[in-house]
Amino acid sequence: MYLELFKLQELPFRLTPDPAFLYLSKHHARAKAYMESTIWFTDGFVVITGEIGSGKTTLIETFLKELEKDVVVAQINQTQVSATEFLQSVLVQFGFQPFRMKKAELLATLNEFLIEQYANGRRVLLIVDEAQNLSNKVLEEIRLLSGVETTKEKVLRIILAGQPELNDKLNSPSLVQLAQRIRLRFHLTALSKSDTTAYIQHRLEVAGSQGREIFQPDTFPLIYRYTGGIPRLINTLCDTAMMSAYAHDRDIVTVEDVRAAIDELQWVEYAERSVRLQMPLARGFESHGERGEHRPVLGRILVGFNGQTIAERELRPGRFIIGRTPDNDLQIDSKYISRHHAQIITSLDTCVLEDLNSTNGIYVRSKRVRRRILNDGDVVQIGQHELMYIDERITRNRVPADGEDDAVPLMDDAAQADVGATTIVDKQNVEAIVAQDKQVNEQL
Repeated sequence: MYLELFKLQELPFRLTPDPAFLYLSKHHARAKAYMESTIWFTDGFVVITGEIGSGKTTLIETFLKELEKDVVVAQINQTQVSATEFLQSVLVQFGFQPFRMKKAELLATLNEFLIEQYANGRRVLLIVDEAQNLSNKVLEEIRLLSGVETTKEKVLRIILAGQPELNDKLNSPSLVQLAQRIRLRFHLTALSKSDTTAYIQHRLEVAGSQGREIFQPDTFPLIYRYTGGIPRLINTLCDTAMMSAYAHDRDIVTVEDVRAAIDELQWVEYAERSVRLQMPLARGFESHGERGEHRPVLGRILVGFNGQTIAERELRPGRFIIGRTPDNDLQIDSKYISRHHAQIITSLDTCVLEDLNSTNGIYVRSKRVRRRILNDGDVVQIGQHELMYIDERITRNRVPADGEDDAVPLMDDAAQADVGATTIVDKQNVEAIVAQDKQVNEQL
């Protein structure tokens, strides 16, 4: 390997979680503090979410390494299990052999163990990684376990860690009781540009660089552009770049090496990778047997991120759904985007943008809106991305600069009666399409 060439004692960018290499950015430090709070508060129930590769597991390993000896820990990593299997897994972590026990016996044994540990002055902590894979039944068991208490306080601390889908699951109506038990939630974001540079230098220092420059300064912006600040992606790209430099017998990584690594990995820029485009037919017209290519293109959507256009989509008559999951017409893979975030209903006369009760909303001219009749050139803010609407009709109906903005702000149903006449007329124009798609809307 390249250790001798770069005069390092360890591989700096291994993918395995190693607490020795943990870089505590501001967000990582805060997430760790939230984990630590479960030990000091008797009602400790914390949820930590983050994108794949954001460093959740490394953070957990570091936290566990620093725990005091009077803390008894059960760490669960296999989460695609039934409720009974989950309880068995927890008891195995506590030293039991529970595989022939029925569920009632499992619960009784676990409750007895928790009370016994409390009586002996020990604190008990349950950590579940990859918790987004837990079924609702297992999550309900966790809620019941969190309620085990003495006459003075609860006896089980809980940390759930997982991908952003975990929050969606916890926010579902069927788990409202569990959500009320959670004391703290924190989302672990990607590293910033400056943190990405500091992260790389930190790992090199831990590996034995002793302050020597191994990556040229102009490589850091390029690395950030292709990794988005995701630690696991940074590790992969940096390790491959160091291998490229090693192949050329260079003891410093250049931009040429990073670009060679990008080509070898066949990566595109991170912002572009976060927008995955699908080509399904517009749902509102499928039942009529109309093929999408036979319907006229009435508009286009340009997707922007960090000032650059990264994707383009055509708008034909029907519905166009935007969201985070693959079943959307435009998938934007971002934690700021809801599963089904917004829709554009296109008719021969208008394109109407509607919010689908998203968490973070949609914004036009810095104002959060529920519904808007799109005009040529409109820019819509959705999460960290921008959507520019281009009207392809022969006659473009653009609101004059001094005209009334037809953006409809968040309001109750009664207040919507005050929306301007233009909005009401255009709303009537799309009623037929909305009615036709009512069943699909309800599924969303």
